[in-house]
Amino acid sequence: MLSQGAAVWILIVLAFAAANLPFFSERLMALIPVKWFISKPPLVVVAELFAWYFVIGVVAYGFETALVNPFTRGWEFYVITLCIFMVLGFPGFVYRYLLKR
Repeated sequence: MLSQGAAVWILIVLAFAAANLPFFSERLMALIPVKWFISKPPLVVVAELFAWYFVIGVVAYGFETALVNPFTRGWEFYVITLCIFMVLGFPGFVYRYLLKR
């Protein structure tokens, strides 16, 4: 059985990878090959970032239900976790928009 500490570290690594994936991949959701004119539009990158946030949220909820009883959450929880997810994606943002020119 997976320990709680291991689940937290696996979730952090998955969230870091998922937050940076839209910036490093030219494919849609890193799966669907799409031909862009120049590169992936920033609006698509933001949409993918939100989609990956929800995917990681489902994984986190699965970990939580497997290990402990799920807690109730308010809107504050989702805003804070979204901000943390965006901060985790900062290295990919720097690479794509500031260094890769």
